[in-house]
Amino acid sequence: MVRAQNQKKKKSGGFQSMGLSYPVFKGIMKKGYKVPTPIQRKSIPAILRGRDVVAMARTGSGKTACFLVPMFERLKAPSQAGARALVLSPTRELALQTLKFTKELGKFTGLKTALILGGDKMEDQFAALHENPDIIIATPGRLVHVAVEMKLKLHTVEYVVFDEADRLFEMGFAEQLQEIIARLPDCHQTVLFSATLPKLLVEFARAGLTEPMLIRLDVESKLSEQLKLAFFHVRGDDKPAVLLHLLRSVVKPQDQTVVFVATKHHTEYLKELLTAQGIRCTHIYSSLDQTARKINIAKFSQGKCPVLLVTDVAARGLDIPMLDNVINYSFPAKAKLFLHRVGRVARAGRSGIAYSLVAPDEMPYVFDLHLFLGRPLVLAAAQEMPADAGGVLGRVPQSLVDDEECLLLTDHEASLELRSLRRVAENAHKQYLRSRPGPSPESIKRAKDLDVSQLGIHPLFSARFEDTELERLRFVDSIKNYKSKATIFEINATSRTLASTVMRSKRRHDRALIEKYQRGQQEKRAEALKGQGLSPALPSPEGGEEGEEENLQDVFSTVVGQKRKRGRGVEEGARKKPQRAVQQDDDFYIPYRPKDFESERGLSVSGEGSAFEQQAAGAVLDLMGDENHNLNKSRQLLKWDRKKKRFVGQTGQEDKKKVRTESGRYISSSYKNNLYPAGRRLPVPWPGLGARGSGAGGEGDRGAELRPVPPAGPAQPPARARSELRNKQQILKQRKKAAKQRFLQSGGLKRLRARNRQRVQELRQMAFGRRVGAAKKGKLRKRV
Repeated sequence: MVRAQNQKKKKSGGFQSMGLSYPVFKGIMKKGYKVPTPIQRKSIPAILRGRDVVAMARTGSGKTACFLVPMFERLKAPSQAGARALVLSPTRELALQTLKFTKELGKFTGLKTALILGGDKMEDQFAALHENPDIIIATPGRLVHVAVEMKLKLHTVEYVVFDEADRLFEMGFAEQLQEIIARLPDCHQTVLFSATLPKLLVEFARAGLTEPMLIRLDVESKLSEQLKLAFFHVRGDDKPAVLLHLLRSVVKPQDQTVVFVATKHHTEYLKELLTAQGIRCTHIYSSLDQTARKINIAKFSQGKCPVLLVTDVAARGLDIPMLDNVINYSFPAKAKLFLHRVGRVARAGRSGIAYSLVAPDEMPYVFDLHLFLGRPLVLAAAQEMPADAGGVLGRVPQSLVDDEECLLLTDHEASLELRSLRRVAENAHKQYLRSRPGPSPESIKRAKDLDVSQLGIHPLFSARFEDTELERLRFVDSIKNYKSKATIFEINATSRTLASTVMRSKRRHDRALIEKYQRGQQEKRAEALKGQGLSPALPSPEGGEEGEEENLQDVFSTVVGQKRKRGRGVEEGARKKPQRAVQQDDDFYIPYRPKDFESERGLSVSGEGSAFEQQAAGAVLDLMGDENHNLNKSRQLLKWDRKKKRFVGQTGQEDKKKVRTESGRYISSSYKNNLYPAGRRLPVPWPGLGARGSGAGGEGDRGAELRPVPPAGPAQPPARARSELRNKQQILKQRKKAAKQRFLQSGGLKRLRARNRQRVQELRQMAFGRRVGAAKKGKLRKRV
């Protein structure tokens, strides 16, 4: 009835259209919500239908109400069965915030909530769980600890929420989450909210969810039209100098700039370097103290430091509305990571610029990015281009780099700490390169074909420099790319060593093959040029030593390969029979597939063709760690096992003792400290602890009757268990509270108010009648 009344008030996109019950709807209205946010409009109806949902939206988009509103609607009224909903948060602060929001939004539902946090007294948490809460809000580590101590079974849980799931995995809660899932029943509904979708989270969602539905509201998948891109081709050693010039001369002094680097050691090194050059800056990274992170972010947000140095992991959760520029000091290895970085600028109609410093080994990633964006890479040419041209790859004038390098060299010579930090950053960069995912083979080939010597100066600098600067850069490139055509044994023409004699005789012996190979290469080049409308003259291969020495390495490899092929062909020719070519008619050929292939493919959760798999493939975002142990995570580490007499995979848990839990999983033994007062015998068994006959203690009631071992020292009297028998007043109070709750949920409040209004009107009419009667009597007296 109430739901039908709410649907009568239906508005486009409002909470009224969702058919919520009266207590839930009243809590939403009391909170002041009128229109749902986009993520709420998409996810709440799907969760109300009972689907498992994986939702992606940034922090502050109303994700908490997305899972609380369907939770209240599903639980409806309090129950004595035990906990029916579980909310897992990565941090204490987020759990406390969720608890406050749950009490405000579910004010009229009467559902009880228990908070399980690390750092609080476990005795209080044991007592809170004994009071049969309907909702448990917890952090994973403490919940596993309490569950192991109490032998807690979560078999009554119907609704599970992983809030900020990507941060849960970033903070290393994977083992605890698997233990919690093992204690849950098979028929529960799972809701997973995240700002990004790392690869590890996709694997978890495939394993723990049933036919999950992916809801994406990440606006960072596209570049803003107000965002301008600039790519600078620089050497890796010149990056500090180019960064210094950008912050000093290109970026406006009042602008806020975020610089993305590879590891935390780069942030420390660049902070010292920029501070020495008089540029106010601050830095944050993942292992920095939480208080220091808050202080540094406050400095940057308030404009005290216009430059912020961050890593990708530390940049998670940063919300800086007035950001102007982003500088990619280390170019990201994935296109989605680039969008994640530059998506922090040019928001809400504001413009912004993203500068990227590209080293030669990072060029394939630039091609990967442009393939992902579907736009061609614009190369700076010799002709003039506008200074504000976007998306151009160009070079930085060498004179600018030299000027900044002189200043940096002076600083390094004067500071021992700066030299030490630079050495540490270089070592960290080597480890970063080992763990960096590789680019696509097509982009590697395109990067090799790119002639850097033909690349012009970036339009941002070309207006201030003449063509002589470009000629200088090309001359330096020609020196860098010089390769000697003689071998190392023939460098010295007057040398008469054994190696030089053998090499000269080898060259004379293969002279005919070299000439034949060179003639064939020249004919190929001539045909290629002829196809373009050109007809160059073919130089004679005998015309000088340069013709003889051209492509020497290719000739030798060709000659050796032909000889090996001939020898192998003679040996294997007698044994191998010529294989008959397989012919198949494309018009009539039908590949074999099982009858139920398509149906099984559509129903599969982890298969290649499942809907969630296809959607998640385009949403995965991998953030690389900024510390040594995180960088080495992707590599397979092996350790010698003495018992097995072989190398085994190292998971980092070999040295810890393990205990087997009731779910059958092995976890760290530190979770079992016998803190739970097992001596208490409960008059009424709590459903989460199992029935009295087959109690949590194992066989019968023996586990419930065991008392903890008293600590060493003087004997202490056993603690008195709190009596759970209630007196008459408590029972009466509970009954009144339950009756009032039923009255409110059945819409009785409306009837009570209507009855009160009617009574007030009657009283007013009676008072008005009395006043009229008194006035008439007064008039009669005056007449008399």
